[in-house]
Amino acid sequence: MEGEMVKREGIAFEAIPAAGLHGISLRNLPGNILRLFRGTFHSARILKRFQPDLILFTGGYVAVPMAFAGIKIPSLLYVPDIEPGLALQAIARFADAIAVTTVESIAFFPRAHQIKVTGYPTRSDLNRWDRTKGRNFFGIKPSAQVLLVFGGSKGAHSINQALASILPFLPATLEVIHISGSADHAELQSTKATFPVELQHRYHLLPYLHEMGAALSAADLVVSRAGASVLGEYPLFGLPSILVPYPYAWRYQKTNADYLVSHGAAMIIENSVLSTELLSAVSTLLSEPQRLSSMRQAASALAHPQAAREIADFAVTIASAGKGNG
Repeated sequence: MEGEMVKREGIAFEAIPAAGLHGISLRNLPGNILRLFRGTFHSARILKRFQPDLILFTGGYVAVPMAFAGIKIPSLLYVPDIEPGLALQAIARFADAIAVTTVESIAFFPRAHQIKVTGYPTRSDLNRWDRTKGRNFFGIKPSAQVLLVFGGSKGAHSINQALASILPFLPATLEVIHISGSADHAELQSTKATFPVELQHRYHLLPYLHEMGAALSAADLVVSRAGASVLGEYPLFGLPSILVPYPYAWRYQKTNADYLVSHGAAMIIENSVLSTELLSAVSTLLSEPQRLSSMRQAASALAHPQAAREIADFAVTIASAGKGNG
């Protein structure tokens, strides 16, 4: 999916064979190790052809072969989530410098000789959206309360199901923007058709949205997973959140959510109780404007709008130092 997004922006893209080594069966281990070796050779060919001054890593096991192949090339590791996964911890051993989203991440890299807190980089196109433009995009009145619900680029089945079950019981004036992902969209369309016409008009159901800035700027409250982007995009828009960490992976989403909660910008609902607690949580927060305002201010206080620029400047510094030593 990321490859298609990169290509759509007109940026050259090349995939690297790779596979994770954590949490897999012994039956799959030899094949994954083989893919790791293939990925390393493939990465070496890319580096020989491209001759980079710097390698920028952002994590994931697909980056490990490139880290092996590019061990002699200056490198910068950016850590999006607060707690790094095993792949990021492995890559950190090869990186010349590390950029992190929050100061809390520094504790996970005690041996790093160059580390900088930059914040989470957000896309520049998000800056053109404000509350008025976002609501005009969806045809929503300025005075309405707006709930945004999504589960990431591929959607989240448990969140989709929970929202569908409570929609008829939410306040009658509430507008809901629901980005469902493609897998559940057809079923949700059928469910929407059973709602009263008035509710159908207030329920904005989309499988995917390229203009996420419109939804983020229009919303008063968001319900979502807790991937790394919540550390940058929600603070950028001062957006209070109800976070539902993905339960079937490493605990990085829980750590991200705990960070926003500890700063007063979010609350957590565990995935296991989402279906029974979502209605109460949404209704309570939307009925307490002072609490929402406090959460909005807390989220805004965590914003790093220049994070992308800081990472870029850091990258140039590392690359320049590497060339000076070469």
